[in-house]
Amino acid sequence: MLNFAIFLIFHNWLTLGSLLVCIHLLGIVAACHAILHTRTSQGAIAWAVSLVAMPYLTLIPYLFLGRSKFAGYADARRLRNEILRHHPCAPSPQEKSAPHAPTAPLDATHVDFDERTLQTLTRLGGMPPVEGNQVRLLVNGAETFEAIFAAIEQAQRYVIVQFFIVRDDALGQRLKDALLACVARGVRVYFLYDSIGCFDLPKRYVQALRAGGVNAHPFFTHHYFVNRFQLNFRNHRKIVVVDGERAFVGGHNVGVEYLGEKPPLSPWRDTHIEVRGPAVANIEFVFTEDWFWATQRLPEHYPASGTVKKEAHDMRCLVMPTGPADHYETCSLCFVELARAARKRLWITTPYLVFDEAVFAALRLAALRGVDVRVLIPARRDHYVVFEASMLYAWDAVRAGIRVFRYQPGFLHQKVALIDDTAAAIGTANLDNRSFRLNFELMVLTVHRGFAAQVEAMLLHDFADSLEISQREYRNAPAWHKMAMHVARLFAPIL
Repeated sequence: MLNFAIFLIFHNWLTLGSLLVCIHLLGIVAACHAILHTRTSQGAIAWAVSLVAMPYLTLIPYLFLGRSKFAGYADARRLRNEILRHHPCAPSPQEKSAPHAPTAPLDATHVDFDERTLQTLTRLGGMPPVEGNQVRLLVNGAETFEAIFAAIEQAQRYVIVQFFIVRDDALGQRLKDALLACVARGVRVYFLYDSIGCFDLPKRYVQALRAGGVNAHPFFTHHYFVNRFQLNFRNHRKIVVVDGERAFVGGHNVGVEYLGEKPPLSPWRDTHIEVRGPAVANIEFVFTEDWFWATQRLPEHYPASGTVKKEAHDMRCLVMPTGPADHYETCSLCFVELARAARKRLWITTPYLVFDEAVFAALRLAALRGVDVRVLIPARRDHYVVFEASMLYAWDAVRAGIRVFRYQPGFLHQKVALIDDTAAAIGTANLDNRSFRLNFELMVLTVHRGFAAQVEAMLLHDFADSLEISQREYRNAPAWHKMAMHVARLFAPIL
């Protein structure tokens, strides 16, 4: 009996030892993978050390969070382009090359903006600046969704709707009813939603849309086997396009909190834009990429028939799609280039402030050459860890000569950048690592003095409702709070 007990103990220890050896071997393999594929050296070192030293704790998280490149999407893009080239409605080679042809000299509304910046962003994002657009500023949820629903009700051919978050609340129900009404009168409707952002959206909501004739699909980031375990990549874009004539882009998702009806974050401060003109086609093109990834087919109306008419305006717009499938860290480099282009001022509003080194360096250099660099962040938190990390980055920015303000009335969620007196960028990208490297985002850069003046007036009103952060705040913070902020910053690569 004693010998049998000794045998069992020895056998269990041997089994446990074999299991531990296997886990450590897997940790070493995963560490090698992290060294080869993680974009930043800091991230590679962090993953490699933790996977070798603590594989029991880090192997599973690495499966879900470790990849920094979204596989398959670029292949889908190439396949889509091949399909478009052979599509019976595809434009001729002359027409396809037209958007990249040299544009006319800029008039007085554009003269202060660096033309090289537009060329750089064109090469970076793959879309050229187009003229003849009209952009309307939509401040806060009520104005935004009234404009969106009014456009949907007037749709005659098709409606495109894409959001990161859709709630099954009063606003979500209104959207569903509006889309079903479109289908009832013969309008094609495409509804794309992020599977992670809409994790709590009831199945009955999507089933009702599909039963009513809406083409509804989730955007799954684990679509291919190589992405099987990935939950870290998200499609954060918010796009509405009606008949190829009007497009809406900005920070709002679909939920009553975006109308300011959900304490304690209310009133909710956000910004959207309505775009008319040739830039609408570029915004729709971004949606088509996402739709093709989700469904492996093109929207039935695509390419849209007819020619998009230019508005009687001289506004130039550049649509900048960014995401983890890009060859470069497009979103981060976009902010770096905007900071480089600024000569007088660079005002940025963001709900989350988690710099990467490249963006932080660009903002510091802009401040050193005399540019009025300001960053507006919320005073209220919606994510505790992100908020604590943002506070530490904010104090780092203040020490570097960047002015940082906290918006007081409610939660600030808008994503806006104002460059000098002529350019403004509005869209979905936050000033954080998740937008820089992990999310699919969309920004629209406008070059026009009149519109920049409108954005300036809006931001001046926001700054008037804000308090500026001083260096004394960090020095006077209790030790436990400083420790909490520094611990929160350790999670910066996935915030």
